[in-house]
Amino acid sequence: MTTTLNCATGTLAPYTPSGVAPWNKVRAMHLLRRMGFGLRPNQIEQALQMEPGELVDQIIDEAIALPLPPEPEWANWSTDDYEDFNEERIQQLIEWIVAWMQRMVNHGFREKMTLFWHNHFVASFNDYQCPSYMYEYTTLLRQHALGDFKQLTVDIGKSPAMLLYLNGVQNTRFEPNENYARELFELFTLGLDNGYTQDDIKDAARALTGWNGVDGPPYCTPITFVPFLHDNGLKTIFGQAGFYDYQGLHDHLFEQRSDEIATFICSKLYRSFVHPQVDEGIVDGLAETFKDSGFQIAPVLRQLFKSEHFFDEYNMGTQIKSPMELFLTMVRESGLPYTDQALQVMAYLAGDLGQQLLLPPDVAGWPGNQDWIDTNTLTGRWRGMDYFIFTVYQNQPQMLVELARSLSNDAIDPYEVTSAMIDHFIPYGLDNMQAYERATNVFKWEVPQNYYDNGEWNLYWDTASIQVALLLQHIARMPEFQLT
Repeated sequence: MTTTLNCATGTLAPYTPSGVAPWNKVRAMHLLRRMGFGLRPNQIEQALQMEPGELVDQIIDEAIALPLPPEPEWANWSTDDYEDFNEERIQQLIEWIVAWMQRMVNHGFREKMTLFWHNHFVASFNDYQCPSYMYEYTTLLRQHALGDFKQLTVDIGKSPAMLLYLNGVQNTRFEPNENYARELFELFTLGLDNGYTQDDIKDAARALTGWNGVDGPPYCTPITFVPFLHDNGLKTIFGQAGFYDYQGLHDHLFEQRSDEIATFICSKLYRSFVHPQVDEGIVDGLAETFKDSGFQIAPVLRQLFKSEHFFDEYNMGTQIKSPMELFLTMVRESGLPYTDQALQVMAYLAGDLGQQLLLPPDVAGWPGNQDWIDTNTLTGRWRGMDYFIFTVYQNQPQMLVELARSLSNDAIDPYEVTSAMIDHFIPYGLDNMQAYERATNVFKWEVPQNYYDNGEWNLYWDTASIQVALLLQHIARMPEFQLT
């Protein structure tokens, strides 16, 4: 696998627009794609009227203030509340995934951070199975998405979804189970082989014992702490002995390994939102902010997204969109209509491409970036985009025309229309004029050239909707479209 070199410069100092690095549509779209799923066409000018740092603050403040989704009817159901648990729970899973996708389109940053933490504190619905547990798990991710990382770590480990996924319910003083303790260190806080030993894992598992209170039937009820099953004995973790319990272990972990935690989490944020190859100097600065804030997530994100380093042109178009990013960015940036059924189909197609929400492949989550694309998944991505584009064409073709008119300022030159469409969906543009000309030829379709030459053609023609659909299909198949 090839490595994407990180050639970006700049520091964590706030980005100041200049002639060399202007605040323009390219940088605004870069920011809004990384902090969400792009901008609708009618939002671009509004974004450009704000100072970059002001816009970042607004996005983060709105995400923090956003209320949690209302509880679904089944939020606290046990198995006794179902007529057919196996069938109805799958329906509720699909319902919750579609609702999440709607929120990603409408509330990009908070939901993108929720997706980030879902791929960090991984738990799979196939293992915990209960929709009530799924609701609690996703609510915790949203609640702490930009908040207190330590509290998120504490809370998620006691959630029924995680207790079942990583065998916490089997972890007792009589028979310790080390699965969660190992992943707490390796995947959730410190990183592989970074500041802990196998003996630390063993005693951490003992500290975590006692969350075994599963009563049933009925099942899908809260999992409680059972003092009798907790190991109250002396434990040695990171070279220090103590009578650590669940909270005591986390306090000790964040006190003794604050540097490792801060660097590990900030590196992961950097790889996810800036560039696949970490800039260690930038991460060091973010890690200091993380520690100084008491492991608050929002200050780190404010510093990162406001920085001149983030806005460096070499950080643009360096990451491959996940299937969800691919589909939902097109939905949001086009402003085209969609239905719950369309989102459900996209969720199914994203699963075929390796990203099924709430069903990640393993505890390490989705590797991301270059792992998203190979010869099989690339054609699958094309099929997914075709489905969305041509569903709109079949049901509301005039919306395609309105999109082209708004982006091109009602141009009658097919090259101008094509360029405007490309530069909206690929803000950093194409490498050469020939690529624009090839796209223009696709857009011209079967309309005779003389109608373009004499200025008779325009976007009010009956053929305009299919022409726009074909152009969108062409854009969606460009290599550059796969990048963010």
